[in-house]
Amino acid sequence: MSRDQSSERRTGRALLAEIAAIVGGDGVVFRETELKTYECDGWTMERSTPEILVMPRTATQVSGVLKALYRRGIAFVARGAGTGLSGGALPVGAPVMVCTSRMNRILAIDPANRRIDVQSGVVNLHVTNAVKSRGFFYAPDPSSQVACTIGGNIAENSGGPHTLKYGVTTNHVLGLELVLPDGEIVQLGGAAEERCGYDLVGAVVGAEGTAGVVTRATLGLLREPESRRTILAAFPDADSATRAVSAIIASGVIPGAIEMMDRLIIRAVEDAFHVGLPTDAGAVLIVEFDGYAAGLDERAGAAVEIARQHGATDSRLARSEAERALLWKARKRAFGAVGRLAPNYVTQDGVVPRTHLPKILREISAVSERYGLAIGNVFHAGDGNIHPIILYDERDPGQVQRALDAGREILRACVAMGGSLTGEHGIGAEKMGEMPLLFSPDDLLVMAELRHVFDPDERANPNKVIPKPGACVEVAAPRRQVPV
Repeated sequence: MSRDQSSERRTGRALLAEIAAIVGGDGVVFRETELKTYECDGWTMERSTPEILVMPRTATQVSGVLKALYRRGIAFVARGAGTGLSGGALPVGAPVMVCTSRMNRILAIDPANRRIDVQSGVVNLHVTNAVKSRGFFYAPDPSSQVACTIGGNIAENSGGPHTLKYGVTTNHVLGLELVLPDGEIVQLGGAAEERCGYDLVGAVVGAEGTAGVVTRATLGLLREPESRRTILAAFPDADSATRAVSAIIASGVIPGAIEMMDRLIIRAVEDAFHVGLPTDAGAVLIVEFDGYAAGLDERAGAAVEIARQHGATDSRLARSEAERALLWKARKRAFGAVGRLAPNYVTQDGVVPRTHLPKILREISAVSERYGLAIGNVFHAGDGNIHPIILYDERDPGQVQRALDAGREILRACVAMGGSLTGEHGIGAEKMGEMPLLFSPDDLLVMAELRHVFDPDERANPNKVIPKPGACVEVAAPRRQVPV
């Protein structure tokens, strides 16, 4: 063994000992067999295993860990529940992973001011469950809300079906506690809904962990709607369904959510959960209105009529909360049901102007034919945020490459139609190479300079989101990065 290798091993052992002293022995994982659990998030196309996994319980512990890494110049990546879909939690050039899942306490509930303080590892749905008895709810509702955590939602600026009416995560975050990459703990924003000066909270929400580790958040709460009306409308094809979406919005009738599933997804969901979806339909819309009871029937009736005018062959109103819950179960578990169709799948997350939905779905169908891969569609139709699901078998390298190429082609089409690369899943490792489709070199330079305000050395989630000018963007192959 060379002198350099011996020195590296001593450095690794010293780091492990220091981290264990900060978070406790049960808060550190370094055995390869255990670390394999953390080799990817929901983006399974690429994998990379961390050298060390740290599971702190407090901001003070996070600070201590980051200070230890800062002194050694070691990069890190934060991870919540690992439900992200763009490779944001992949440890690419980041030997240490800081998992916030043990930071799962609800710290304070303030119904009078309609806010709640939570640690970043609190599960999204648990926020609403904590305040439901008081008549409140937390609006962002990703499909993974039974598992995803607030810290991850903040990193990716997550949305969900009700984004159409209530907005994405950034619209509901009042303040943050952030541990900077050098270990300093800072408070951004606060309890007040209006803030002076630069919107630093807005800069961190959606930064995908490149500013540091969020350890606590002050979230805004909303009053539970007095009533809801939830409609399932069936169409002969996706084209007519998406045209109905634009017509509903154009009429001035704004639902809380409009979701679409195509024939492939309908059949997968019905086979898996038997919720009563019409398997002969080419597409279905789930349209939901909420608010005061007065006027809801009128708005729901108007939406049904517009759907009928655009080719809906059938529509039905959920007659009870149980029926409504069943419809949303069908929508939110659609991604799980897709596992019945192929060994693997990858979900895209492009955005197009709502009126271009028929056009992008036709392009997705053409991409499916060109690459010889089935693609299902389930998405937030109301705001043009598409989620084409590309089916493939990872045992066939050719299929893997075709799935990647098909996804990139769909993203290019979205941008060409005046859309964006992501609505809620983030850029991560997956889409970094496509950033120049939307942004000039100067744009990317400005983004990098903003990042450097928080992280001058780019040690927080490196090699993500912002590509280096002129660099060939590829995720590094999994490798040992810190000797232990």
